[in-house]
Amino acid sequence: MQKAIIDDISSIADGVAALTLVGAGEPLAAWGPGAHIDVTLPNWLTRQYSLCGDPGAEDYRIAVRRERLSRGGSEYVHDHLRPGRELDISRPRNTFPLIPAPEYLFIAGGIGITPILPMMRAAVTSAAAATLVHCGRSMPFADELRREHGDRVRFGRPDMAELAAGLGPETLVYCCGPEPMLAAAEAAFPADRLHVERFRPRTRTFAPDTAFEAVCARSGRTVPVEADESLLNALRFAGFPVSSGCREGVCGSCELRYLDGEPEHRDEIGAAEGRLYPCVSRSRTDRLTLDL
Repeated sequence: MQKAIIDDISSIADGVAALTLVGAGEPLAAWGPGAHIDVTLPNWLTRQYSLCGDPGAEDYRIAVRRERLSRGGSEYVHDHLRPGRELDISRPRNTFPLIPAPEYLFIAGGIGITPILPMMRAAVTSAAAATLVHCGRSMPFADELRREHGDRVRFGRPDMAELAAGLGPETLVYCCGPEPMLAAAEAAFPADRLHVERFRPRTRTFAPDTAFEAVCARSGRTVPVEADESLLNALRFAGFPVSSGCREGVCGSCELRYLDGEPEHRDEIGAAEGRLYPCVSRSRTDRLTLDL
């Protein structure tokens, strides 16, 4: 964890506040485009926010949209946080990294611009061809984008079919925003060229949950996981201090390495080989061996 102090809070769009965070005594950890942090709020809630400032700067910047049906996080940020407040934050994690390419198409909807902002800046700095389409009822950082990138940025609802038809042979597409926009992008662009980040899990159907055993290789313990509990909860109840954030398979904070067995991946990240996210993932086999 890191200690940070809120240096500034400003309104950047209707219902969207940008917070600048500085290190409290120690420099903040380095990060790259696409990274996010966990923020532990004084009301004991933990929320994940994309870093949307300059990776070369000493401070962090995040942007928080006030959710109409807030679960207590965004409402608290807007109504109670003020400059000077100290916060506990995680070190940056990146489950949405910018892969080097000669050309990029970025598509952002609303607050989905936050991970895209530093990507666009990095792409332009690297001399790659880069285009950004930004849409939504509220478009945070619109003035900043116009000032920095001029006609590389288009505003308005994207026509996915038209964009896909004009895609260059080496163009990578990065997309973040509301679910209907992401689903349209997944239907229009080649899967091997498209990278998306979701802030909420999709509604999907899985096989009924069944009980299994988690074999913790390094500790020599076996933890039973009942059908009505998550692997994460079973491990934590057994005394294993597994980190957790969103508990929805979106943030990546609970990543574990597995050694044997066949996990059923239910995350939205796309777990790397040999990795799983125990907040949502289960096991297709009776036993799943973990590096714990």
